[in-house]
Amino acid sequence: MQDDLVRVTPNKEKARSILRMVETTLEMIKQIDKRKFPSNIAKEYYEVIREMISIILLLDGFKAYGEGAHKKQIDYLELRYTVFSKSEIILIDDLRIVRNKIAYDGFSSKKAISIGNSQTY
Repeated sequence: MQDDLVRVTPNKEKARSILRMVETTLEMIKQIDKRKFPSNIAKEYYEVIREMISIILLLDGFKAYGEGAHKKQIDYLELRYTVFSKSEIILIDDLRIVRNKIAYDGFSSKKAISIGNSQTY
């Protein structure tokens, strides 16, 4: 697993900076019409989760980049942080897949997006 990651010096200040951006993104999400832009909401929530995972990796002294970096981050979380249930990991990965469809395939929906056992509007 760690072969897929690059060793970096843990950086609390950079982690705080990323966290501030996460908070800004969450504030922005509150302003978006969830019924009108469900795909955008799903994409932004995934970005928040991904950035939070990147903070964890950064504080642990790792960085994932390149092809498959997002999946590597989720795998790291699953292996190293057993506080997350299997269903939570699956939900995060499902959200990653939806985000990829939005970003790379132009997926757009005016309906609620089902992810796992939950819905995002």
